[in-house]
Amino acid sequence: MNLMRRALLGTLWAMLGWRPASARESGADSGEETMQAEASSVTPRHVLCFLGKDRDLSRLSDAASQAIRDFASGFSIDEEYSQAEPDDRMSRSFDVCWDRVEPDAWDQADEKAVADHQSVLYVLGPSMAQAESVTVSMLALRLVERLIGAGAVAVKGESAGIAHGLDRWRELIRQGAEAQKSADRLAEQRIGRLAFAKRPLSARGYLESVGFHLVGLPDVYVPDTEGSERQIVAIMDAVADEIAERGLEPTLKARRASLSFNSTYEVEEFKFNPYGIVRLGG
Repeated sequence: MNLMRRALLGTLWAMLGWRPASARESGADSGEETMQAEASSVTPRHVLCFLGKDRDLSRLSDAASQAIRDFASGFSIDEEYSQAEPDDRMSRSFDVCWDRVEPDAWDQADEKAVADHQSVLYVLGPSMAQAESVTVSMLALRLVERLIGAGAVAVKGESAGIAHGLDRWRELIRQGAEAQKSADRLAEQRIGRLAFAKRPLSARGYLESVGFHLVGLPDVYVPDTEGSERQIVAIMDAVADEIAERGLEPTLKARRASLSFNSTYEVEEFKFNPYGIVRLGG
């Protein structure tokens, strides 16, 4: 399936609250094994959406092309789906994707910028091996910085369906630059996760994260009985940090958790995590 078609369908499915009917049910051992085998061939990638304030795409596309030449090797502009006209789906799409965990992650000015946009630029990232995912995600954050500087009025990560307001993007960019300057790999991974992953979403008795694969981590599912949404998000983030610092197996053991490949997303969807799902509570 065409890369951008997959990303756009993923956004539409999120807007409708739809899950693929063929998603494998929990407890189907043969399905689990098949999913794990299929997962081994999947490599994640970023799909970034930038909105412009006028119908001339050249300013954003030129800035993206220059960034690709300067530092973002492997990224590319999607010529088929980028358009020098507004997309009437964007207000609804951003409304679904806004980060609702970080306080003041967007404001009315950001919403108005989305509503008033006049052009759309899509940039595709390279397929990422697990070991290079943090590095590539830091490049994606630098690309966001470059295009905001060139006049992008709104930015959304399509691979996990996450959007932040411009001030929040700038803060994440600042934190990412500090982590890179100090060569703090764990901080880079954490910031990449906060920038490009979405949490929490509902998934059959669990709250789930989506997009941790963009920094080389499994996603985390927490039973929805474990507390409020904010409490569960704190658990998700703590588990992700523990995996990054201690490793997967020690974290599974300490948390009495299991690793599953029984995803609610199909292998061909950008939200599918090839590194699996850490399920807490059994």
